[in-house]
Amino acid sequence: MSSFWLHRFGGSSPAAARLFCFGHAGGAAAAFRSWHQALPRSLDVCAVQLPGRANRMGEPAMRAIPAMVDALLPALIPNLDLPFAFFGHSMGSALAYAVTHELARRSAPLPVHLFVSGRRPPRIPDPDPPLHPLSDADFIAEINRRYGGIPPEVLAEPDLMALLLPTLRADLLALETYDPPAAAPLPCPVSAFGGADDPRTPRTHLEAWRDETRGAFRSRVFPGGHFYLEARRDEVLADLVATLSPVLEAPAVQRAGA
Repeated sequence: MSSFWLHRFGGSSPAAARLFCFGHAGGAAAAFRSWHQALPRSLDVCAVQLPGRANRMGEPAMRAIPAMVDALLPALIPNLDLPFAFFGHSMGSALAYAVTHELARRSAPLPVHLFVSGRRPPRIPDPDPPLHPLSDADFIAEINRRYGGIPPEVLAEPDLMALLLPTLRADLLALETYDPPAAAPLPCPVSAFGGADDPRTPRTHLEAWRDETRGAFRSRVFPGGHFYLEARRDEVLADLVATLSPVLEAPAVQRAGA
C-alpha cells in the first residue's frame, strides 16, 4: 500500500474486500480515519491522499481532475487484487467517478459498487458562478455560504487559512473545470447519498446519477447538510456494509475468482 497516495486504516487481518475513500475539496485522508471502527474487519479501508495536504503539504496541489486520475492510478491499480468499492464525498464523488471511467477505458478491474455523496453528476452544470476566480476574502465567504465546513477556529487564524487556501483553491479549480468526455454509462451499480438540508445537492441531482450506470441504482437522503457524514457516519457505514455484504461474506475461493 503506497504511503503517499493511499492511507490504510485498521488492522492487518486478511481482508475480503477494500473500500477506497475519496474526500471533499480541501480534505485529507484522515477524514476517514475512524471508519474502520464501525466496519467489519473483512473490509479494508483505504483513503486517497492527494498532494497539498497533511503529510503531502510540501507538494503542490493538483489543479485538474484528469491529472489527479493519471497520477493516482499507478498507486491504485496494484491494490485492486480484491473486490473493491469506491466512496466519494463532494469533490471525491467526481474523482471516484473519473477514476472508475478510466479503469473501464483501460479494461482494468472495476468497483463492485460506486458510492457518490454530496455531489451532482459531473455532466450537470453548476447553476452558480465558479468560486476559483474570486478574491481570497470572497472565496472564503462564498465557500462557507455554499458548503459550510470551515471551522470558526480556522477562520480566526489568518496564517492557518493562508496555508490551507492554495490547496482549497486548486481543488475547486479542478472541480469546477472538470468536463468529462462522452462515455457509455458505467457497468457497476451506483448509490447516490446526500443530506436533506444540502441546497447544493437536491434530490433531483442525486437521482440524476441514475443515468451514469447500466447497473442497479438507488439514492438515499440522510438528515443534515452538505457535511451530513460527520453526524450520520454510522448510518452511512451500515448502508455500505449491507450493500457490500455479498463480497464480504463470499468464500475465499470465490473471491479469488476460482
